Amino acid sequence: MRWLGFLLIFVPSAMVADTPTRIVTAGGDLTEIVVALGDSDKLVGVDTTSRYPPAISDLASIGYVRRLSPEGLLTLTPDLLIGSHDMGPDTALEQLEAAGVTVAIAPEGRGAEAVPEKIAFIAGLLRREDEARDLIAAYWDDMEEVAAKVATIETKPKVLFVLSLREGAPIVGGVETPAHDIITLAGGENVAAEIQGWKTFNQEAIIGAAPDAILVMGSHLEGMGGVESLLGRPDIALTPAGRTGNVLTVDGALMLQFGPRTPEGVRALAGLLHPDLDLTP
Repeated sequence: MRWLGFLLIFVPSAMVADTPTRIVTAGGDLTEIVVALGDSDKLVGVDTTSRYPPAISDLASIGYVRRLSPEGLLTLTPDLLIGSHDMGPDTALEQLEAAGVTVAIAPEGRGAEAVPEKIAFIAGLLRREDEARDLIAAYWDDMEEVAAKVATIETKPKVLFVLSLREGAPIVGGVETPAHDIITLAGGENVAAEIQGWKTFNQEAIIGAAPDAILVMGSHLEGMGGVESLLGRPDIALTPAGRTGNVLTVDGALMLQFGPRTPEGVRALAGLLHPDLDLTP
């Protein structure tokens, strides 16, 4: 479904009196959208989930999206804070608004179809409607191209996404998580689809799920002890993925933060799951 007409419906320009000149973002996907729309020069601060493009590493950090500090944020004298639906705490947002900062919470959407909605929302704030139309059109062209190639896949490998370890137990991505969405888009079968959200998986569940591939974020792999430690776990060692050593590492920002680069993330993961598939753009 294309969202080119969505801009005519969901443009929150009334939220801001003037075009913002000092913007802070809390959410890596939202930061990427601001940059893609052409307003990187107005960014004065980003949260810790914002890692792309590399140039934003020079900006001030406002901390984690769910634990913002109004005092530190106000030192950046922003006129607009754009954040994800889980931005907080509420008391911090209330203090920022009381200080005159416009706080804009992006729509809570998941998956590929949520991206144009977020682009439209931010475009309305930044008065970038024309740029947004072009960005959304390019996004859908790219998504449809990679989707057509993935649709030719006959066999879907069984994939288990492991986010981290909690007291030794793997936390995995079930339905209603970005991990489930990206695995599905890339032509894989999420073996944790029987659970909802991020939950721990016990040994019996992992062995019974019999994943062909274990998917982990590269930035979290060290915290799990590395590939050898992961493969040495009794539960994973007894799976097809464990027996073949098939641990796939991915860029979390690219794969899990649904934004303008999502087609690139789908293409990258599909290439890992289906190495014989021609995914050349």
